[in-house]
Amino acid sequence: MTSVDLVVVGAGIVGLAHAWHAVQRGLSVTVVERDEHAAGASVRNFGHGCFTAQDGVAFEYAMTAREEWLKLAAAAGFWLRESGTVVVARHDDERAVLEEFATVREIQLTDDLPVDGVGGALLPLDIRVNPREAVHAIAALLAERGVTFHWSTNVLTVEPGLVRTTRGEIRCRATVVAVGHDLDRFFPCLAEERQVRRCQLRMLRVAHGGVIDPAVLTGFSMLRYDAFARCPSTRKVRERLTNDHPELVEAGLNLMFTQLPDGSLTIGDTHHYSRTVDPYLPEHLDDLVLTETARLLGVPRLHVLERWRGIYASAPEPFLTATPAPLIRAVSVTSGIGMTTALGLAPAVLDDLLQEM
Repeated sequence: MTSVDLVVVGAGIVGLAHAWHAVQRGLSVTVVERDEHAAGASVRNFGHGCFTAQDGVAFEYAMTAREEWLKLAAAAGFWLRESGTVVVARHDDERAVLEEFATVREIQLTDDLPVDGVGGALLPLDIRVNPREAVHAIAALLAERGVTFHWSTNVLTVEPGLVRTTRGEIRCRATVVAVGHDLDRFFPCLAEERQVRRCQLRMLRVAHGGVIDPAVLTGFSMLRYDAFARCPSTRKVRERLTNDHPELVEAGLNLMFTQLPDGSLTIGDTHHYSRTVDPYLPEHLDDLVLTETARLLGVPRLHVLERWRGIYASAPEPFLTATPAPLIRAVSVTSGIGMTTALGLAPAVLDDLLQEM
């Protein structure tokens, strides 16, 4: 039986963020992951650090996370672009939102757009990483710095001071359970109390011939990022899009894309909420994303290279941190912004946990 200061259950970005900050505090850490490598929400996303459009505590976490992403990219050697985000306004009410947003955040209004529009804004602090490599590189870096990883290992029970796994027992001073939407597999009553559901996303990778360095958001994105809610004109955008494109709003479309290092675009995405994800994948949702992205890019059609379904935890509050038992923390980003905020959330959780240790 081994013994460490901290066991982290889950090797997605939330779990790795806790391991990263724990090691910097001098703690010994073991990470337990059921798969042979991270394969969930942390590798199925846009790779977009959308820091500027967050609000409240999420904005605070995001700005802390930004600095940590830069440190990790330098230390682990993974690809990171500080190219910002361009929000494209394709209607006058969307341009009005951006003009109002410029009074809330330090952004740059611009007409230099990668796609057609009536105006836009550059959010210069946002970053891009390749999600298909970043979390794996972080795990490798942590292993080099002494973190023990038990891959392909299921956790059977989590108790104060003890984690039982399919590879044996681990004694520990404290445990962080960071399993995203699978919180209900460990603490079903807690998940019910916090109204945790699964959010299913439809995303695609398509071929593209040019270079679009920043991430690109649209008016549909304004309906999904909290900081835009500060802008009075956002209500008008919502009303117009709901009237003109009810099916797209109903599907929870966040029309956006990011470019991968090979030039292809990650595009999406739609949102569907349920406690259990049905296996069926209605083709019309992909058709919606493809049609609207082609229109955004000004091309007749797009060539699909890959399709996938992402799933993340969703709840009324954007972050879930709970103490189901002494010296145990259940942690989940329940708002789809784990890549953006986890590296800022983790130190706050550990500061609290260390007071109890």
